[in-house]
Amino acid sequence: MTGAASQVRVSYAEYLRQEQLELHKHQWIDGEVYAMVGGTPEHARIQARLIRLIGNAVEGGQCQVFTSDLRIRSRATNIATYADITVVCGPLQRDPEDRDAATNPKLVIEVLSPTTERFDRGDKALHYRRIASVSEYVLVAQDAARIEVFRRSEDGSWRFLEAGPGESVRFESIGCTIAVDDVYAG
Repeated sequence: MTGAASQVRVSYAEYLRQEQLELHKHQWIDGEVYAMVGGTPEHARIQARLIRLIGNAVEGGQCQVFTSDLRIRSRATNIATYADITVVCGPLQRDPEDRDAATNPKLVIEVLSPTTERFDRGDKALHYRRIASVSEYVLVAQDAARIEVFRRSEDGSWRFLEAGPGESVRFESIGCTIAVDDVYAG
C-alpha cells in the first residue's frame, strides 16, 4: 500500500541509503519516495495462500517465488517498488546499481486494497507492463473471489482474463493453474 510522497525529489542512490535505515518499505518513482503501509489480515492471508500455491506448483523447476520483500527495479520507467508476489524464471537478474532489486520479473501479482487499487490498476500497472520480462500482471481482489490476469501477447499487446468462484486461473508464464476457490479458502 502506498502513502503520500515525500516533498523532496531524491536520487536513486539517496533513496537506497534511506531505505537501508528505514523500518518500513518505500517505493521510488522518478525521484519521489512513497511510504508503503501494512495490509489487512485478509490481504496477508490471500498473499500467503498464493505464495504457497504457486510455490508448490513451480517447485523443482526454473522459477522462484518471492514475497513482497523483493524490490523490483525498472530503469525504463524510473521506478523501484515492491509487488505482493513476484515470480522470476531463470537466474535472478539484479540491478547493477541496486543488488537487492530484481530486473527480470516474469509474473507480478498485487492483492488489491482500497488504498492501493487505483494505483495498482493505473500507474503501477503501466510501469510493470513496460518491463520486458513481465509476461503477466495479476490483480487479486480481497473483497470478492476475483482474479484478473493481464497477459502479454506475442505481438506485445495485452489480453485481459478474469476468473471467479468455481473457476481456475492459468498463469501461462510459469505453466501453473490455480483454482480461485483455493486462493480464498479459509
